[in-house]
Amino acid sequence: MTSSVTEVLDDKKVERALMRIAHEIIERNAGADDLVIIGIRTRGDHLADRIAEKISEVEGTEVDVGYMDITFYRDDVHSRLEQPEIHQTEILFPIDDKIVVLVDDVLFTGRTIRAALDQITDFGRPRAIQLAVLVDRGHRELPIKADYVGKNIPTSPDDEVVVTLKETDEHDSVKLHQVMRKSTAKSSKSKPSKKRK
Repeated sequence: MTSSVTEVLDDKKVERALMRIAHEIIERNAGADDLVIIGIRTRGDHLADRIAEKISEVEGTEVDVGYMDITFYRDDVHSRLEQPEIHQTEILFPIDDKIVVLVDDVLFTGRTIRAALDQITDFGRPRAIQLAVLVDRGHRELPIKADYVGKNIPTSPDDEVVVTLKETDEHDSVKLHQVMRKSTAKSSKSKPSKKRK
């Protein structure tokens, strides 16, 4: 079993995708009033900062940004063999009757987002919750759909989508690591075709 690596988004494409998401958020919500951005750690937090900054530049108003760690809200937290890495949740503003935009890097099964929705209710009752992701790779296990998507990437369940960001990895990129399986079909020599006489 071998693998191939394809760069789907480089730094310029990542930046353009985030700019488009920011404009779509503004358009859908008719501005930035009552809007708050919450990034899901890790990497969703950095994307949330950038999206909020772009919205603020366009609208000329400050947008509250928070960060959440959903580790203990995951439904598989007790079944994982490795010790989870815990980060701090920082939502230092009220979210009651606000429009909350959750931000994550990759949308896959939907279980991370389900956990984020569970955690949000501990902080208040928003008017609406929307979801923005840099990459949607499909293969949902729950009925969850992103409102804003930077890039849809067709994948197989065994493939890996690797997101790097300049805040943590020195550069922006999205790469697809595809698993290539060798055919198990028995090889057979092709028979020569009969020529018509």
